[in-house]
Amino acid sequence: MNVPADHSSDVAFTPTVKAIQSQRGSRAAYARAEANGAWPTTITPELAEFIAAQTSIFLATANAEGQPYVQHRGGPAGFLRVLDDRTIGFVDYSGNRQYITTGNLADNPKAYLFLIDYARRQRIKLWGTARVVQGDAALLGKLMPANHRARAEQAILFTVSAWDANCPQHIPERFEAADVAALLAERDTRIAKLEAENRELRERRAPPASPAPHAVRD
Repeated sequence: MNVPADHSSDVAFTPTVKAIQSQRGSRAAYARAEANGAWPTTITPELAEFIAAQTSIFLATANAEGQPYVQHRGGPAGFLRVLDDRTIGFVDYSGNRQYITTGNLADNPKAYLFLIDYARRQRIKLWGTARVVQGDAALLGKLMPANHRARAEQAILFTVSAWDANCPQHIPERFEAADVAALLAERDTRIAKLEAENRELRERRAPPASPAPHAVRD
């Protein structure tokens, strides 16, 4: 039997977790946060913007026995789509056909999304439930990124129960190869333009050539 949560963070802070927090001295701080509203339960515009920028995510599920599993999913920015203030969706592409996530969600709808932006050193944790949607061409068309070559097999819809943002501590700063390539190309274009301008200025400031001396006859 599920006991109604007093706070949204109770999705993670179970009685056992709270007992350990008390033993180790952090419960009072989290209790104050709970009194002030705990974790958000809806997708804010700022979170929606963060979600839309992701190209790599991790989805965690567990089977009926509680065995956890984490699956990576990636795609062009925008492949992870906010459908409303509680729902996130994405296309599940054809892969190795293990169907572990699909099977886990059939037995246990509880799920977790982990999003991390290495360039900005930000990470978001989302708790909720998820379900697999098959045979919905309209939904797949809505979620499928434009001009993406992967083959859509089904959709996964994630309903947010609560989410939290972590501090940037210990997140290594890394950048997408495509972003670095774009910056380098912009730099090279700017350098080429400056070099061309520099050549033009040097040519303008160069003294005129002296006339050739006349030949002297004996």
